Amino acid sequence: MGDIIRGVVFKDLVTNTDERGFFREIIRNTDEFFAEGFGQWSHSLMYGGVIKAWHIHQKQIDWWYVCGGVLRVALYDTRKDSPTFRGTMDFLMGDNQPSRIVRIPPGVAHGCKAISGPAHLFYITSNVYNPSDEGRLKHDDPDIGYDWLKGPVIK
Repeated sequence: MGDIIRGVVFKDLVTNTDERGFFREIIRNTDEFFAEGFGQWSHSLMYGGVIKAWHIHQKQIDWWYVCGGVLRVALYDTRKDSPTFRGTMDFLMGDNQPSRIVRIPPGVAHGCKAISGPAHLFYITSNVYNPSDEGRLKHDDPDIGYDWLKGPVIK
């Protein structure tokens, strides 16, 4: 996964299973992890092989949860005042991965690739949709240098 980017936080989830299935609590408004609060809840379905990158906000915080399929998530720190400036993180979320959510702070570019689809990404944002806070970077931005087409490590 690489070094953790400042402000990126994972919340491990508890899953209670029995012969009927499972119950998993995702987030509470009392979680310190969720201190900035709720603006909007969205659901994105991505078919296998789909790549969405790079997206960035100046004010908004995202909390991501993948409930089905597998996403390769990449984060890139664009904040010049951050000790992890230009740091990159790469990790998997979804089926057969640790059950968790990730908090993505403002100024951290984020993208994903559906490794196994369809993949369902549920995400909460700290604000409602605001076009003036929506930013995009090219998927092949040379400053980031992230290869969206790379496959798993050969062992």
